[in-house]
Amino acid sequence: MSWKEIYQEWKKYEAMDELVAESLLKMEKNENELKDAFYAPLEFGTAGMRGVIGAGINRMNIYTVRQATEGLAMFIENLGMEEKRRGVAIAYDSRHQSPEFAMGAAETLASHGITSYVFESLRPTPELSFAVRHFNCIAGIMITASHNPAEYNGFKVYGEDGGQMPPQDADAVTKFVRSIKNPLAIDFKVQEEAGDLINIIGEEVDSAYLEEIKSVSVDHELIKRSGKDLKMIFTPLHGTGKMLGERALKQAGFESFKLVPEQAIADPNFSTVKSPNPEEHSAFEYAIKLGEKENADLLVATDPDADRLGAAVRMPDGSYQVLTGNQLGSIMVYYLLKAQKDHGTLSDDAVVLKSIVSSELPTAICEKFDTKMVNVLTGFKFIAEKIKEYEQDHSQSFVFGFEESYGYLVQPFVRDKDAIQALLLLAEIAAFYKEKDQTLYDAIEAIYEEFGYFAEKTISVTMSGVEGVEKIQQLMKDVRSNIPTSFADVKVDFYEDYQTQTRTYLSGKEETIELPTANVLKFFLEDGSWIAIRPSGTEPKIKFYLGVKGSSHAETAKKVSDFEQAVSQFTK
Repeated sequence: MSWKEIYQEWKKYEAMDELVAESLLKMEKNENELKDAFYAPLEFGTAGMRGVIGAGINRMNIYTVRQATEGLAMFIENLGMEEKRRGVAIAYDSRHQSPEFAMGAAETLASHGITSYVFESLRPTPELSFAVRHFNCIAGIMITASHNPAEYNGFKVYGEDGGQMPPQDADAVTKFVRSIKNPLAIDFKVQEEAGDLINIIGEEVDSAYLEEIKSVSVDHELIKRSGKDLKMIFTPLHGTGKMLGERALKQAGFESFKLVPEQAIADPNFSTVKSPNPEEHSAFEYAIKLGEKENADLLVATDPDADRLGAAVRMPDGSYQVLTGNQLGSIMVYYLLKAQKDHGTLSDDAVVLKSIVSSELPTAICEKFDTKMVNVLTGFKFIAEKIKEYEQDHSQSFVFGFEESYGYLVQPFVRDKDAIQALLLLAEIAAFYKEKDQTLYDAIEAIYEEFGYFAEKTISVTMSGVEGVEKIQQLMKDVRSNIPTSFADVKVDFYEDYQTQTRTYLSGKEETIELPTANVLKFFLEDGSWIAIRPSGTEPKIKFYLGVKGSSHAETAKKVSDFEQAVSQFTK
């Protein structure tokens, strides 16, 4: 069917959801908007789906949510009756229509006789991961668009280990989802008729999670001594972070933190920020104002579904600087390994996990403490997969996992990035340095002095619409067909193509990469720098990752600038 025929089918549908009908009416005279909404189904991939809320098969709405859930239900039915009985945990964040999407998913599962456990109100993504494990579910669903703008929502699928569904299972679910031709015709059983197939959950899971999070704190005596004096500002950016973050901090013994009052309120419009993304300095505007007033040691922010944590540290001149995800990850790795080494608890088989586009500074830190660093593909599901593997073969003891995009995991009772765990650990680290009359700025500077000056930058280029998808695909083809031999006059030593799973040296030698396939290219340069190119799996973006090392901040800044200019040629 053409997009116009699909649009007419939706337009004529008599039982159309009221909000979807309103969206259809608003766009009926805008052919470009209609085409974009109906030209192709919303992409459902290994991370689920994410898109603008509205009418159409290429939008987030109750019908595309039912379609995604129907595909998951078909996958579960294929596994057997026991898996159906184990059920699916469902949570949602503060975004528009999140409660409706969550219940819509539960009602779709109920029509297949599949049990669901639905949170009574908004909860963080890491608690959904925990709930999957807590109830021994076969899968989980999180309704969230993470840190995207207010007009977005999304649908993330989790596997039975509590991690985002691994590629093999996700591919199977994707095939089922794509086999469904008409999302308007999917059966569902309303909550009132579903009986005990739909279970509403809440405090029981909160309490169990908070009990487990006690294990995140490393030095309880330190927190007793100094936790109450640490002046910290915490903003959940209108999302779910307040739900457990506030309770976790108080439970651990931190008493002097303050919430940003305007942003402690759940708000689907994120009315006080341009973007609810803790990676961006503008997200800290309100926290900085309150921090200056309170003379705070540390400012922390969680994104709307509280799986990412950002932080701003006080500088020597009293201003605040937002740290990168790589800097925060390095500080946490250093603190955890040093603390365990000092306490004699650092295992000989300890391992830290990070993504291939994250900084190499934590690798240098791991070398000092004789700890193994393992790189995985981008996506926290690959970190979760490794944790599961180590549990089964007992080959390594997990210490920490992180991604440069502000995702961290300390204790594996959750199998996704967990901003509540990171919040607790970072508060402890800040208290540690406060006892020494230092800040986290002093901490990262000391790390640079010891291990060298590392700098990284991520450049995201948005290419929206039908043409954007084609441009991104063509860009990757063009780079593969004309491999660069240098960037900014620095020669390429070798490159890794994760799609073909090969490492190729410019001398001609080839090696096999033992990682799953992914549409990513990574170039390793002769001066130790690296550059990676990767299409986003959840957004219409192509991303360029730069990593450099030098003997000073000035040297690394120049290298980053030179390489940024060099990669700009690819998007001209």
